[in-house]
Amino acid sequence: MVLESFSLKGKVAIVTGCNTGLGQGMALGLAQAGCHIVGVNLSAPTDTQQKLAAIGAQFLDIRANLMTLDDIPSIIERAVAEFGQIDILVNNAGIIRRADAIEFSQQDWDDVMDINVKSVFFMSQAVAKQFITQKTGGKIINIASMLSFQGGVRVPFYTAAKSGVMGITRLMANEWAKHNINVNAIAPGYMATNNTEALRADTERNKEIVERIPAGRWGTPDDLAGPCVFLSSNASDYVNGYTLAVDGGWLAR
Repeated sequence: MVLESFSLKGKVAIVTGCNTGLGQGMALGLAQAGCHIVGVNLSAPTDTQQKLAAIGAQFLDIRANLMTLDDIPSIIERAVAEFGQIDILVNNAGIIRRADAIEFSQQDWDDVMDINVKSVFFMSQAVAKQFITQKTGGKIINIASMLSFQGGVRVPFYTAAKSGVMGITRLMANEWAKHNINVNAIAPGYMATNNTEALRADTERNKEIVERIPAGRWGTPDDLAGPCVFLSSNASDYVNGYTLAVDGGWLAR
């Protein structure tokens, strides 16, 4: 039955940045499909942990700073020690800072590039090595953006990083497919999360955004759950190196 190919029963997924927002939505979706969740966060994922417990999901809470690479080996080791394997990685952790390109600082550039693209690559590399050691293959999902396709304004670092995410997604898919590893990305559109509170509070800007979205609404973390489960499951075994826009039609307008 085709629905069985979407099941993730017994699989183990690492989800970075799952304490709130999109990461939480994807972690819950994966858990509902049967996954054990390894949450990697800088702060306590109390709400996520409670929601996962409510549906009976197993959850390993790992506190780490992905602004550097120092914690990556221990993340892999702890996940394997707890659950015996890793099957899925969702590289969701990221930051955004806004400033005109003419004024943007080197420190802001370095911070955003480190967590939004550098940590994505090296987390993927570490998990891919584990997949190869296990001889099981696996699924890696990177979180891109509409700014992987567009230029944007006042977010030079973010545009560069998310364009980089799309590029390395293709590169890793090319190199690791022979190991039965699928690497894809999701590009969310305008989502109702903590990062967009200011935009949604600006009545005029909010109206402009919603009018530009064919779906006529902001996306929610739940809107990413289904695509994430699909790209994590056997249903997507022949999908590799692709960036899936989940944007209510924004890019089609």
